[in-house]
Amino acid sequence: MSSETPSIGRPRAFDEETVLDLAAEVFWRHGYEGASLSALTSAMGINRPSLYATFGSKEQLFQRAFARYHETQVARARAALEQPTAYAAIEAFLRSSAHGLTATDHPAGCLSIQGGLACSPENARVSKILAAGRAATETAVEERLSRAAKEGDLPDGMDTRALARFVMALTEGHAVHAAAGASCDDLQASVDIALRALALRT
Repeated sequence: MSSETPSIGRPRAFDEETVLDLAAEVFWRHGYEGASLSALTSAMGINRPSLYATFGSKEQLFQRAFARYHETQVARARAALEQPTAYAAIEAFLRSSAHGLTATDHPAGCLSIQGGLACSPENARVSKILAAGRAATETAVEERLSRAAKEGDLPDGMDTRALARFVMALTEGHAVHAAAGASCDDLQASVDIALRALALRT
């Protein structure tokens, strides 16, 4: 990977997906506002002119990095929703999330939580980007549960929207605890209690 500034007509000498992954890790560790351009360019192995030429701005870089994060990290948890029953889908989603939040190959917690829940007014768009990402995942959970309701796989009268929000609130809370040092076993113990409380098995 080269840190040289690409000249006009010359292909960029770095892989964009790789540098986006590296940028996402910086935003993940420090949040949007805490991630300095120096930290970003150092982690990405490129200089500022290359960053601006390729991504446009710090905010545009964040948008691209977060989209890449969604494709890689969040997609794993969402894939768990393809389990054959609502109970199995929720369990797989929660357990997959717990593993992902505490994995050792990236910062603990979740970029969509740590990236910028609170931002200054000039960076309010960043909080909206993250909120939209969480909402998309919640919608995927709700759609899976709505399908289960139509199939008779949920108790009569179950509010699938509220259930989806409960599932998301648990994973988002787990993200906060994981960032503070909670282990995978700690999170899985919470999942055990949540599943007993749900009692969706019929």
